[in-house]
Amino acid sequence: MAIVKMNKISIIGLGDVKTRLIRELMDLGVVEISSQDSKLTDSEWISYVEKDGDESEVLNLEADISKVNSVLVSLDKYDKTKKPMFSSKKTVSIDEFENKVLDNKSIIENVGLVLNLNNNLNELTNEENKIVSNILSLKPWIKYGLPLELSETKYTSIFTGVVPNVSSSENLINEVKEKVNTCFIELINSDKDQNYLSVICLKSDKDEVFELLKQYGFNTVVFKDLIGTAAENIVKYEKEISETSNKKKQIEADISESVQYIDDIQLYYDYLVIERDKLKSLDNILKTNKTFYIEGWLPQKSKEKVESVLKQNECWYEINEPEEGEEFPILLDNNTLVDPFEVITGLYSLPSSSNIDPTSSMWFFFVFFFGMMLGDVGYGLILALACGLVVKMFKLEGTSGKMLKSLFWCGISTMFWGVMFGSYFGDGIVAAAKTIFNVDIIIKPFWTNPMEDPMNVLIVSFAFGLIHLFVGLGVKAYMLIRDGKPLDALYDVGFWYLFIIGPVLLLAGGTISPVLVIIGKYMTIIGMIGLVLTQGREKKNIISKLTSGVLSLYGITGYLSDVLSYSRLLALGLATGVISSVLSIMGSMGGHTIIGIILFLVVFVIGHSLNFAINALGAFVHSARLQYVEFFGKFYEGGGEPFNPLTKKTKYIKIIKEEN
Repeated sequence: MAIVKMNKISIIGLGDVKTRLIRELMDLGVVEISSQDSKLTDSEWISYVEKDGDESEVLNLEADISKVNSVLVSLDKYDKTKKPMFSSKKTVSIDEFENKVLDNKSIIENVGLVLNLNNNLNELTNEENKIVSNILSLKPWIKYGLPLELSETKYTSIFTGVVPNVSSSENLINEVKEKVNTCFIELINSDKDQNYLSVICLKSDKDEVFELLKQYGFNTVVFKDLIGTAAENIVKYEKEISETSNKKKQIEADISESVQYIDDIQLYYDYLVIERDKLKSLDNILKTNKTFYIEGWLPQKSKEKVESVLKQNECWYEINEPEEGEEFPILLDNNTLVDPFEVITGLYSLPSSSNIDPTSSMWFFFVFFFGMMLGDVGYGLILALACGLVVKMFKLEGTSGKMLKSLFWCGISTMFWGVMFGSYFGDGIVAAAKTIFNVDIIIKPFWTNPMEDPMNVLIVSFAFGLIHLFVGLGVKAYMLIRDGKPLDALYDVGFWYLFIIGPVLLLAGGTISPVLVIIGKYMTIIGMIGLVLTQGREKKNIISKLTSGVLSLYGITGYLSDVLSYSRLLALGLATGVISSVLSIMGSMGGHTIIGIILFLVVFVIGHSLNFAINALGAFVHSARLQYVEFFGKFYEGGGEPFNPLTKKTKYIKIIKEEN
C-alpha cells in the first residue's frame, strides 16, 4: 500500500545555469518536469514567457539516433559471437562514459563507415534484384534465336509478344498462316499463364497480321537496350550477378570487421538518446530573455537532494505538497518481496492518487492461487530454477526482471501445492520408476489428491476465495476510515461482513458447534437490518431509503458469483493433473523394454513441456483475473499516470558513479 508521497516543485533560475541544472537533475533522476502548455494560453503568462526548446535540434538528434540504430542492427546481424538468451546492460563508470563521448571522433567515423557500407550493400542488393528480374523476364525467350534488337529487315517486320494461355496457340498460328501465307509464327515457349510467340512477316502485311493477333489478346514484348539473343543476355546477366555477389561478400566482410566497434557505438547511441532527452525536456520549460521557469514533481524523500542542487545553481524554488484532490504522478515503493509484483498491478493499471497500492495485499493471493492451479513439484522446480538463475546470472532490471522474480515465487508456491497434492510431474515419477527401473513406488500426497477427492479441494478453493474477497472489503474499509468516513466503513463493509459470514455459519456451523449456528443467525439478522437501513442513505425520502436498502440485499448474489469464480482453482489443477496422468499412461504403453523406455522418455519430455507451458500460462492468466475482477473490484480505482522523471534512459549501458 505504498504510493510514494509527491511534492510539487516550482523553479526559477538564470538562463546561463539552465544547461548545467538540467544535466544535474538528470543525474539525480528524481524530478519529473511537467508540461506548461496551459500557461501559454493564459493571459497573465503569455506576455512574459515563451516556450523553450529547439525542435530542429531534437529532430537532428532523432535522425542521428536512427542512423546509429541502423548501424547497430547491421553489426548485430554480422556479429558471430554467441549471444545470451537474456542480455543485460554493460556497466560503465561515469568518467569512462564522459571520456568516450567527449572524444567521439573515431566512433562517428566508424558509424559513417558502416553507414556507407550498408548503403553500398543495399545498392548492390537492389542491382542484383533487378538483374534477377531481367533474367526471369528473358528465360521464356531462351530458345528465341534472333538478336533481341532486330525488329526489321529490308522487306520484313520482326516482333515478339505474348497471348493468354486460354487462347489456343495452334489455332492462332493456323489462322494467321491461312490468311497471310507469307507470315511466319513460332511458339517459343509456354507457361500456365501465357504463350510466347515470335512473328516475321512482310512489312506490307504487318497491319493485317496485327489485327489477326489482337483477336487472340496479343501483346507486343519489346526488349529495350538489349543486344544479342536472349541466351547471350542471360549469360551476361549471370556473370554480372556473380560479380555483384563477390562485391557484396567483400562489403559484408568489411561490416563483420567493424563488429569490433559495436560496444563504443552502443555507448554513442545511449549518449545521443540522453542528449535528445535533455533537449526534449526543454519543451516543458518556459523562458524569458534571461530566466527560465520549471514546474514538476519529485518524491518527498528526495527533497533534500534536489534542494542542494538548486541552491548550488542559485535558483529560486518552492516545494509544496499537492493540493487536496490534485492528481500527481504515481511511483510505487514496496519491500524486496513485494516489489516484483508491482508488474502485475501495472498490467491492470496504476492506482490513482486518491487510491491505494494494492500490491502488498494482492501478491500473496496471486502466488497462492497460481501454485494451486499449477500444483506440481516438478513444474514448480523448473519454474523457480529457470527464473531464479536468469535473474541472478543476467541481473535483469525493469519489467522483465520483476516478472521473472514474481514467477520465481510462483514456482515456489507450485512446489508447495505439488507436495500437498502428491504431484511430481503428475504421477510421472511413479510411472518412470516402473517403466525404466521396473520398481513400484508410492508417493502419497501430504494433504489430498484432487483427482480422487475433488470436493475437498473445491471447498478449500471457495474458503480461500471468501478470504480473498474479505481482504478486498477490508482494504475498502481501511480507505474509508483513512478518508475520515468510519461510519461508511461500517455501513458498506461491516454489515456485508455480517450478512455474508452469518449465512455460512448458519448453514455449516453446526458441523463444528451448535453455538456457531446461533451466532450465524444473529449475524445474518444484524447484517440484513443494517444493510436495509443504510444502503439507501443517499436517497431523500424514507420510502426510497428503505426500498434501496431492501434491494441492496440482492447484492449477496454478486458475492456468491464471485465465490463460485474460485472453482477455477480446482478446474485448472485438475487439468494439469489429468493431462499428466494421460502422458504417464501413453509413455508406459511400451512396458519395461528398450523401445518402451525410449517411448516413455520421448513422451515424458515433449508431453510435460507442452503441459507445463500451457497450464503455467493458464495459471498466470486466471490468477491475474481473480485479482483484477474479484479482488480489485471491491476497492480499486486505477487510472494513475506513472512517475516519469528526467533521467538517463539508456538501452545498452548502465552508468554508475565510482566509489571513492
